[in-house]
Amino acid sequence: MTDNSGNILLALLTGAAIGAGIGILYAPDEGKETRRKIKRKVEDTSHDIAERISHAKEELTKSASEKKDKFNRKLDEAISTMSYKADEIIENLERKLEELKKKNAQLQK
Repeated sequence: MTDNSGNILLALLTGAAIGAGIGILYAPDEGKETRRKIKRKVEDTSHDIAERISHAKEELTKSASEKKDKFNRKLDEAISTMSYKADEIIENLERKLEELKKKNAQLQK
């Protein structure tokens, strides 16, 4: 979930809660009934927000785990490639060293 969609979601939930609260306050019910409705609406909204936060947390954890796995795969690939290149460089250096040893031996004769 991006920051932008999280802000939009929070704004919608806040607006819904405020609208529901105002609607209940202006409803022609007794004070006791109005307070009960407000309490129920607050509990429902709190539960909904908690569920959405839990879902967002799960999505972020999942995304972070996927990114970590992807990074580890790329790192392993890079290390493998570098290891192959290092072996290739060492082989070339050893060949050059042998050539230099042969030339040196010929020059010393």
